[in-house]
Amino acid sequence: MALCQICQETSDIQRLDIARSLEDRDCVLGTIHLVLAAGQKGFSMAIWFRPFELAQLTEFRDNTLDELLGITFSAFGDDWLAGTMPVDRRTHQPFGLLHGGASAALAESLGSVGANLCVDRQKLRCVGQSLSASHLSSVRDGIVTGTARPVHLGGRSHVWQIEIRTPGGELVCLSSLTIAVLAIR
Repeated sequence: MALCQICQETSDIQRLDIARSLEDRDCVLGTIHLVLAAGQKGFSMAIWFRPFELAQLTEFRDNTLDELLGITFSAFGDDWLAGTMPVDRRTHQPFGLLHGGASAALAESLGSVGANLCVDRQKLRCVGQSLSASHLSSVRDGIVTGTARPVHLGGRSHVWQIEIRTPGGELVCLSSLTIAVLAIR
């Protein structure tokens, strides 16, 4: 495999419109391109393999645990993905608090979907390999919001950090998710 057209023909500061117009995303530099787009001051980094809209992410949710728990994808930026989950009878443990397993499910869902949005899904699949979750405070009702950000995006593995917070900003759970990047056979 050689360098792709983006890496051959552009400098380190790659324009988003060029990257979006090219279909050749196989490159020895990795399975994704960190595309720098001109911002008002400096540059912003988009990690996503292709542009997407929030509505498209229902394909990852339908007929899954996410749907049963009420997890929805709520926002994204150049290098993060967020989702919400209700704290109710579906996500409670026996004492009426948010179940740690529900927090872990939210964290894994956000990290796994984020990772899959970073690769060519016609060639690769990203699956959770290891999840660590530290439960820092309790929640009885309402909603929690998780935000997933990559710490490492490699050709064979990713590491994502997921923070789950209350609407008031209190940190409920801090998770680290290791993802295996697998070729589709």
